[in-house]
Amino acid sequence: MRALQLQRLTGPEGLEMVDVPEPEAGDGVLIDVVAAGVSFPDLLLTHGQYQMKPEVPFVPGVEVAGVVRAAPAGARVKPGDRVMGFSFTLGGFAEACVVAPELAFPIPEAWSFEQAAGVVMNYHTAHFALHRRGGLRAGETVLVHGAAGGVGTAAVQVARGAGARVLAVVGDERKAEVAKRAGADAVLLLKDFPAGVREATDSRGVDVVLDPVGGDVFDKSLKVLAPEGRLLVVGFASGQIPSVAVNRLLLRNVSVVGVAWGAFLMQAPELTGAIAKELEALAARGIVNPLVGRVFPFEDGAKALRELESRQAVGKVVLKVKAG
Repeated sequence: MRALQLQRLTGPEGLEMVDVPEPEAGDGVLIDVVAAGVSFPDLLLTHGQYQMKPEVPFVPGVEVAGVVRAAPAGARVKPGDRVMGFSFTLGGFAEACVVAPELAFPIPEAWSFEQAAGVVMNYHTAHFALHRRGGLRAGETVLVHGAAGGVGTAAVQVARGAGARVLAVVGDERKAEVAKRAGADAVLLLKDFPAGVREATDSRGVDVVLDPVGGDVFDKSLKVLAPEGRLLVVGFASGQIPSVAVNRLLLRNVSVVGVAWGAFLMQAPELTGAIAKELEALAARGIVNPLVGRVFPFEDGAKALRELESRQAVGKVVLKVKAG
């Protein structure tokens, strides 16, 4: 089968299309991949900067959507089903991929393969962050950074589904339109978002900040938290890992909370089923509706990753692996 294999840790240019043996299903769900999600971890992997450091050559890709070819007894999906899945062992940038049974989910009938390709990691991360780690309650105000990207648009919709008011932060007017489409109640530009928060909340601040950016964004976000507010650290897309003087947390009665959905699943894999059920209910209500950005041909995997690297991506970037 064809696969985009990383031959060198030189960034996206290290990817090459090669023929590799098809994976064996074993105890997993074997999926004929129609579309693959392109994620920030994939980009970091190509530079050798992710916490997981597989030896080259390897096939990146953790998010896939396609059709089940084989599944073990007792799995929630069966051969022929349209599914979306997440692979801890990578391998998603290929024509076939194996995922653990608990990480393969039916695709809602109204969704395309391209929409489904970015759901499991982004929406499960957003739900885990806002509910399990952030303790989000109806009526609270949530500030979402990077609100036009894959995780950001997912967080906007999950927060809306929880009955929260959502303030979205984006870099420019083009991205503002995407955040509005995702369902944000108000959109603020990154350059002056603290002033926007003060105006939108009558200077009270926000109850929850979801931050996949880090760097200066983290520092400014601490200052816009309301009393007992929670700043959720999801990632460091800026490339800068911030630090905080903990006396600032003590004096203002605020919290900084780490969010690592994938790491937590190693300890509690049953969580995925509960989150999936809640997301299915939100999808049925039309609140969860994945926004797809650019869809690249399979051969253009390097270009898709560079789209993320340039910070120009809006919605979810997807590779079209085959017709489906």
